[in-house]
Amino acid sequence: MGNSEAPLRLAELVAALSIASDLGTGHPLERALRACLFGVRLGDASGCDDATLADIYYVTLLRFAGCAADAQHRASLFDDEIALGPDIDAVELWKVEPMIAFLRKTAGNSLPQPERDAKLQWALREGVQRSVEAAQANCDIAQSMSLRLGLSFGVRRGLGDIFERWDGGGVPGKAKGEALSLPARAATLALDLELFHRRGGLPAAFAVARERAAGQYDPRLVDVALKTPGLFAAFDEADPWTQALSEEPGPQLTLSADQREAAMRTIADFSDLRLPWFTGHSTAVADLCDRAARNLHMPAADVTRLRHAGYAHDVGASATSVSVWGKPGPLSVGEWERARLHPYYTERILARSAALAPIGALASLHHERLDGSGYHRGLTAAMLSQSAQILAAAECYQGMIEARPHRAAFEPSQAEDMLAALSHQGALETSAVRAVLHAAGHSGNVRTDDRVGALPAGLTSREVEVLRLLAKGTTNKNIATVLTLAPATVDHHIRHIYNKIGCSSRIAATMFAMEHRLV
Repeated sequence: MGNSEAPLRLAELVAALSIASDLGTGHPLERALRACLFGVRLGDASGCDDATLADIYYVTLLRFAGCAADAQHRASLFDDEIALGPDIDAVELWKVEPMIAFLRKTAGNSLPQPERDAKLQWALREGVQRSVEAAQANCDIAQSMSLRLGLSFGVRRGLGDIFERWDGGGVPGKAKGEALSLPARAATLALDLELFHRRGGLPAAFAVARERAAGQYDPRLVDVALKTPGLFAAFDEADPWTQALSEEPGPQLTLSADQREAAMRTIADFSDLRLPWFTGHSTAVADLCDRAARNLHMPAADVTRLRHAGYAHDVGASATSVSVWGKPGPLSVGEWERARLHPYYTERILARSAALAPIGALASLHHERLDGSGYHRGLTAAMLSQSAQILAAAECYQGMIEARPHRAAFEPSQAEDMLAALSHQGALETSAVRAVLHAAGHSGNVRTDDRVGALPAGLTSREVEVLRLLAKGTTNKNIATVLTLAPATVDHHIRHIYNKIGCSSRIAATMFAMEHRLV
């Protein structure tokens, strides 16, 4: 499967995340890379220095890194947030009239008329405010990811300003004009122009730039773009991955082993944020894989690659709408076809990087079975390595002990019996199942809790209990019931948690909980 220890540039990792974000927002693969090329060239034409160009580069690639923060909100309004993604993104930000017109046209379209009318009334009553809250959470997540990846303060600031407007009418509405981060201004313009150029060529791109200049967009950047039509060649780039990596401004940073580990965990948390049922899933799978592989005395390099594949195995799930993943009943044939393709997308997201491609190739096998009954390829035992067999068993076990929209979580003892049955039936490899079960604590020994130790950010034990429930999507009222607390006390704890960890939304708190292995 190649050498997973090939040097990995930070730009490669972020570019791969941008492809996952493209899929999660319904745009073509590598659209963010094309916009990144445009943004950097626009910045260069505007006289920006190398540090600012580097910030433009990473802000553009990470603009939708927080898309998981508003995926549920978009799905609640439009059912399939991915199918409508480009249409949603074409609506001018924070202009109430076009936003309401779009809601009237699209909200609840798949529902019978009475339900659609109710959905529309709800959307008109609460949709705009919820969009504001989702945008702020989107910024929180993108900024958190940039911090974990070691990017500059300029990138973090830019991601915080990405929903602002030149005229001051944006979100959170704390800055306007020249006070806005220049990388955010350039990224917003670049991504929107890519969308309109894709839909209607230069005339459409020029028209939206002129229409929104001095409103949403920096008029000086618009002027430079309109006077430099050669910039728009970036949107027709045949190989934007290679070109964007070659044009990265400033030093081209290569990740150390520790940085690579942290980066792969960032991919895991990006993957698991879309729905509360998946919180912490990918990291838990990676941990199981790591312990199982060590139990089997696998070579250190194979253990590392397997652990990283565990982190990354569900990144392709971003290509499927949360309305499918969150469906409480059986999936339709079409929905199932979309869901079963997520391992394929995992491989494609990571395939362009020489360092990430071997990880993606292994990660894409997590639903394969020895008897050919798995997906997406339907491979059989002879084509599945020991690492693939362990990954399949670990993902299967971890999924069983987690709740899903259509079922409650199984008890560990039930999961043990079910995994053993799959082994006896020839679907999962016996030694891999034994190693995973041993890693999960089914060997007669008391299972250890890796989370024991000093609590992060000065959190108390009670606050960690509240945070864990919060990250799992539990309502404040139900948290109060589970912990036998007054609702006002829960609200008090949540305010303290937000203050201590420096966030303002439930999904950002979830990201913190996953990052610090509290779930």
